[in-house]
Amino acid sequence: MNKLSFHTLAPTLALAAASLLCTLSLAKLPPPTAAQRSTAEQVSQSGVALSELAANAPPSYTIRAGDTLWDISGLFLKSVWRWPELWGMNMADIKNPHLIYPGQTLFLDTRDGRARLRLGIDGNGNAPGDLNTVRISPRTRIENISAGALPTLKSHLIEPFLAEPIIADDANLGTAARIVATQEGRVLLTRGDRAYARGPAGYPLQDDTTKKYQIFRVFRNATALKDPLTGEVLGYEARYVGTAKLQRSETTQSRMDAQGKGLTDIVPATIDIIAAKEEMRVGDRLLPDPPRQIQSYVPHASPVSLEARIVSVYGSAVANAAQNQVVAINKGMRDGIESGHVMAIMNDGSRLIDKTDPSLPQIKLPDERSGLLMVFLPFEKVSYALVLDIDQGVKAGDRLISPR
Repeated sequence: MNKLSFHTLAPTLALAAASLLCTLSLAKLPPPTAAQRSTAEQVSQSGVALSELAANAPPSYTIRAGDTLWDISGLFLKSVWRWPELWGMNMADIKNPHLIYPGQTLFLDTRDGRARLRLGIDGNGNAPGDLNTVRISPRTRIENISAGALPTLKSHLIEPFLAEPIIADDANLGTAARIVATQEGRVLLTRGDRAYARGPAGYPLQDDTTKKYQIFRVFRNATALKDPLTGEVLGYEARYVGTAKLQRSETTQSRMDAQGKGLTDIVPATIDIIAAKEEMRVGDRLLPDPPRQIQSYVPHASPVSLEARIVSVYGSAVANAAQNQVVAINKGMRDGIESGHVMAIMNDGSRLIDKTDPSLPQIKLPDERSGLLMVFLPFEKVSYALVLDIDQGVKAGDRLISPR
């Protein structure tokens, strides 16, 4: 057994050990964007003003399982969404902000009137614990090193939602297939059941030639999402009820009737229900399951020039959204919205009569900032965002601005 001496930091040691153990990365998280890296590079050179630190920012913090980048950013900085700045404070040690792991220690350096965050070493150059001697035994291990990295947010708040919402435009709705029949006349369908579906005239439901099977999201009650300011229909939010797999394409079959006249029968496509959120039925619609994309939830401020409005609260009959609920907003990729954009929620001030003034003029109270939300699923004209850090209820029509 070889005895190796390392006068290094814990993260460097971990990477060296991983190399010696022939650890293979089986997945790769997306790198930060150019804008995020530019911001971080600027801050890494000068640090941030002490006034930007949270009131109770600790001198050091050891990352634990269950932490998120959002939590840690809020631990050190007043503005939780300023994760690129936090990353910039330790950019020399962390090349990718997604790859931060439990067990690593962050030290806050406040020398020279500026704040910098360092990984594994304090402001005096001292490393935690005894890292001088490490004994390593060569062996082979295969693991997913990205799986243990800290997520930006608690994944259970967002990940299930990514498989559900269906935003369609007029063209998509016009080509959506529909369930037309069930086996043995069943009224309701659930996982494991077989059914039959057809596309609209001119769009028969057929298998994608690039795949053996094609997956569809089953939906009903497509609701128009309208811009609260202009009335423009931004898209149709379809209520997800399940998932189906296309087994056989829609075809036609020729036959002769009793008089010898040639007839053509429509043979519906065959689908199997492979997932069910609710029971499905004849008349429910189908749209192709969109390709899954690796999401990069690195929070960063939206542009100061960008304003938006909340359109609706997803999957809820109540008017107000609570913390950790999802809302639709009236801006999308065409407006410059991107995944990770953080926006401040402004509650509209009430309009009322000033009864202290004899002329009884109408006044409008100032808009008050009530919380933050983060965009995680942008579409062309509309986006979905997660409500975070709210002080009061959030409702449709509330204004959204940059948190700067």
